[in-house]
Amino acid sequence: MSENQPTTAMPTTYDPKSAEHKWYEYWMKGGYFEAGKRPDAPKYTIVIPPPNVTGMLHIGHALDFTLQDIMTRTKRMQGFDALWLPGSDHAGIATQTKVEQKLREQGLSRYDLGREKFLEKVWEWKETYNNTIREQWAKMGFGLDYSRERFTLDEGLSRAVRQVFVKLYEKGLIYRGKKIINWDPAARTALSDIEVEYKEVNGNLYHLQYPLSDGSGYLTVATTRPETMLGDTAVAVHPEDERYKHLIGQTLILPIIGREIPIVGDDYVEKEFGSGAVKITPAHDPNDFELGLRHDLPQITVMDESGTMNDQAGPYEGLDRAECRKRIVKDLQEQGVCIRIEEHVHQVGHSERSGAVVEPYLSTQWFVAMKPLADRAIEAQREGKGVNFVPDRFERTYLQWIENVRDWCISRQLWWGHRIPAWHHAETGEIYVGTEAPAGAGEEGSPWKQDEDVLDTWFSSALWPFSTLGWPDEDAEDFKRFYPTDLLVTGYDIIYFWVARMIFTALEFTDQIPFKDVLMHGLVRDENNQKMSKSLGNGIDPLDVIEKYGADAMRFMLSTNNTPGQDLRFRWEKVEQARNFANKIWNASRFALMNLEGVSAADIDITVPLGTADRWILHRLNETSRDVTRMIDSYDFGETGRLLYNFIWDDLCDWYIEFAKLNLYGSDAAAKKATQSVLAYVLDRTQRLIHPFMPFISEEIWQHLPHEGETITLAAWPVYEAALEAPEAVKEMELLMDLIRSVRNIRAEVNVPMSKKIELIIKPAGQSELAIVERNREFVERFCGTSKLDIALAVETPEKAMTAIVTGADLYFPLAGLIDIAQEIVRLEKELKTLNGEVERIEKKLGNEGFVAKAPAKVIEEEKAKMADYADKRDKVLARIAELRG
Repeated sequence: MSENQPTTAMPTTYDPKSAEHKWYEYWMKGGYFEAGKRPDAPKYTIVIPPPNVTGMLHIGHALDFTLQDIMTRTKRMQGFDALWLPGSDHAGIATQTKVEQKLREQGLSRYDLGREKFLEKVWEWKETYNNTIREQWAKMGFGLDYSRERFTLDEGLSRAVRQVFVKLYEKGLIYRGKKIINWDPAARTALSDIEVEYKEVNGNLYHLQYPLSDGSGYLTVATTRPETMLGDTAVAVHPEDERYKHLIGQTLILPIIGREIPIVGDDYVEKEFGSGAVKITPAHDPNDFELGLRHDLPQITVMDESGTMNDQAGPYEGLDRAECRKRIVKDLQEQGVCIRIEEHVHQVGHSERSGAVVEPYLSTQWFVAMKPLADRAIEAQREGKGVNFVPDRFERTYLQWIENVRDWCISRQLWWGHRIPAWHHAETGEIYVGTEAPAGAGEEGSPWKQDEDVLDTWFSSALWPFSTLGWPDEDAEDFKRFYPTDLLVTGYDIIYFWVARMIFTALEFTDQIPFKDVLMHGLVRDENNQKMSKSLGNGIDPLDVIEKYGADAMRFMLSTNNTPGQDLRFRWEKVEQARNFANKIWNASRFALMNLEGVSAADIDITVPLGTADRWILHRLNETSRDVTRMIDSYDFGETGRLLYNFIWDDLCDWYIEFAKLNLYGSDAAAKKATQSVLAYVLDRTQRLIHPFMPFISEEIWQHLPHEGETITLAAWPVYEAALEAPEAVKEMELLMDLIRSVRNIRAEVNVPMSKKIELIIKPAGQSELAIVERNREFVERFCGTSKLDIALAVETPEKAMTAIVTGADLYFPLAGLIDIAQEIVRLEKELKTLNGEVERIEKKLGNEGFVAKAPAKVIEEEKAKMADYADKRDKVLARIAELRG
């Protein structure tokens, strides 16, 4: 439709459910979120942080995605060719664990099905939850370009993964080696650091005496994990420790096992900590592993992949590691080796997926050498060619981590994921790495067998910003058009694990940073400021919020109560406030439409002569448009929400619409037509400003208003126009609003309802103020409820009257028979105390040399003007108190 003249009245109340379903279907059918339709426009790109296909989206996703939707909707309205690309992550271990749990309920394991059949089950799971995620996105109103939807295991992304692996391998940056990694004994796979949750555990510290081989004494060591002593291959001391330096090179007898182990000297040992002697278990501790390499110590693994003690564990072979601990402590106590046990609280790593205690485990895995990749990212950041972090403090966090980066274990002992593109030759032991299998691989009798492991989920996620756009085909239209992306919105908790790795790979493979800005947000916590978790049962389902209050209310609450980098506390009353705000917008629009019958978009003309209130609201709209745009561009959504709320609730609804009624219901046809134009124009622009935050209600209202175009999603964003500036109208309205507020406050104080007419005397401060009040006499009479209104520069002050001092006028409210003079004096004395406090506060500020030296001249002048105004009001209050007492 090219132009819409409203033909039906708006319902009395707004029904979110019907509007949300209706408009999302309309947007999808119209293809309004599909990018690439504005080839000559500047581009704007966000690729969604892909949610895991493990279940439902939570309230944290709702926050993260709402902020992205706000940005892409705004940019689209500003004329950009905006792409918000959707997708999801296969989430290797997380998804495989979910499917295996489901199989266990049927009495099956993945091994019963075999790899191929098991993967069919996982793909079925993926389809189910991918559809669920799409349904949730729709419920929340997200403007995603589904024509470009991607999945981390789709063929295009798999090709990118293989190419990156091969290229890094050829450069020597991917290698296969034996190292200590995080091991999940329940899932029987290596884990990434982010999949390890550290929990405070009440444990014990066991003090053990290892005898010297020559029988001359003992060395005392302490451990929280006595079962690992079975794999000890040395005891280390500091080479400068006077207590032990003479023992370096001698040997000890390892209790239980009876193995002779050396005493080594190493700077890693802290002389002042504990006994100054440390047991070294290279196969079960990452620090011990490094020390073992320096001293060429054996690496003895004493448990298998399930956490069961193996044949190196001597008499404890076959025991679970927890049971082994109990047995070995008992035996050590009986032998007099365990001399003391003390309670000890420490952090223990647990698998995020299985809940099992993570085992530091010596294992042959694939690794990425990270330092060369990190060095390039550090250089880019320091040369000002890196990523802009919001808030900027996260740049320090990012740099601190990448400056101390460790090699990344990328192999996982799973079936669900990108299979490592490496083939092992059964006869020669040769390893072939390539994007395609070696000749003959897969055929019967071939000696080539593909590596059984898959890649860490984060490996494919690290390529997300460019693999989703068609890379490695650098001629792909979307890659050329939309890369690099403009913004990444993500939680601060994955800055190391995902953000940094995306930057590393983008610089390595595209020679560009993957995104211009990174907007960091915090966690959504419950109303008691606790982290939401399944164990606490305090999680919030976004669909529950939508069911109760509508998507717009949830979106507005999440986005405008959010400060970049800070956690957000979810409060139901805040969602209710947002719903009430939506209702306020609805009711104001409904009133307007009742007074815009027959008005079309072509009829709207704000260049005609306008009244004070009309020019004032256009000025305030203009200011709000400018400030909202600036705040959105700086990602200050909290301040944006405050600006929109104040303009819509206060300026538009509480003031302008009330003032507009005089012209709308009056006999001046020209004034009525002008006000209708202003009302339609302001409401139209207001819906556009609120649209990125509240897309459904704004579309519903906009479609009822006189407008041009098919949808508000493509309507032009309101921009600042110098022609709409009206400082004189602002000055007039501020005086009128102050005056009306003061009279209403006095009425409330003495309990005189608006239905009861009053006499009002106004003494303007000068000719200019006199002209303003006289010009707007009709407004004053209406909104102050006067039976008699006197306006003069010189007035006879009534004896029994309430008084108010506003900037530009003194007000007298004769209340013969209704006022208690003593009470009025008490009220004025309270007002005097407040005014004295304001004067003293500003005097102190202006007397502060530091403030005066640093503050801009404009700010200092504003403070001086405020002080003069407060002092003038104070003097008038003093004079009035004297009159009443006189």
